[in-house]
Amino acid sequence: MNYVEVDLKVDPDFSEILMAELGEAGFESFVETDEGLLAYIQENDFDEQNLHDLTAKYLELTTIAATWKSLERRNWNEEWEKSYEPIEVGDQIRVRATFHEPDPAFKYDLLIQPKMSFGTGHHETTWLVMNEQLSLPHTGLSVMDVGCGTGILSILAAKLGATHLLGFDIDEWAVENTRENFLMNNLGPQAEVFQGTITEVPDERMFGGILANINRNILLSEIPAYVKHLQPGGWLVTSGFYETDQADIEQCAFENGLTKINSNTRNQWACVVFKS
Repeated sequence: MNYVEVDLKVDPDFSEILMAELGEAGFESFVETDEGLLAYIQENDFDEQNLHDLTAKYLELTTIAATWKSLERRNWNEEWEKSYEPIEVGDQIRVRATFHEPDPAFKYDLLIQPKMSFGTGHHETTWLVMNEQLSLPHTGLSVMDVGCGTGILSILAAKLGATHLLGFDIDEWAVENTRENFLMNNLGPQAEVFQGTITEVPDERMFGGILANINRNILLSEIPAYVKHLQPGGWLVTSGFYETDQADIEQCAFENGLTKINSNTRNQWACVVFKS
């Protein structure tokens, strides 16, 4: 599976809104540059006309130009390593690649091998979920990670005391990357990952916490299934949607017997935590 790299030359002031627009269009990863933005999408999902329409939409507001190229899988690590920087969540969490030195000032040191997987920590929703995890009980819990991407949320769950982890993703690269990252962070056999969806999780598997950083439509469709796997008193963290979609997510959760306990936003993206 190849990816397309889109190189957007645009005033940096417009980078955030363009990331939001591109995320809605299926782009998975972003790197801010001095000249604008690099955005990545699976080749099968790339639509040149959609990209043209998007840039045309902002032409009256700013100078914008876009070029794109197919990016072979084998080139991805090299490309990503050129621009990947550690991510810090508050003063407790630091997410870094193996080529960065550890910083003992941070309590939680998370290692990832950056690949073409959503969830490197740079996206607002990943940051939001990790920030919420810090205030949620994890010790002794089984935690499920829906659409695990790099496995970063599961890794943090383990460092916060979760004893069993189950992650899954429909993307083969994501599953491969998660397995690699689990090993780098010394997660043992208690950390499982498979390629697939919530429908393949056995009915009897129950969890004290569920992490679902995915997207609005999947959340609205799958929240009832998450609830069936949530132990009484367990928590569900949802993200991957915009502030404008928050009311719909909350209504769906309420209709399925959940209670909202917290929410937060960051650059137009939202995160809501519920309890069963």
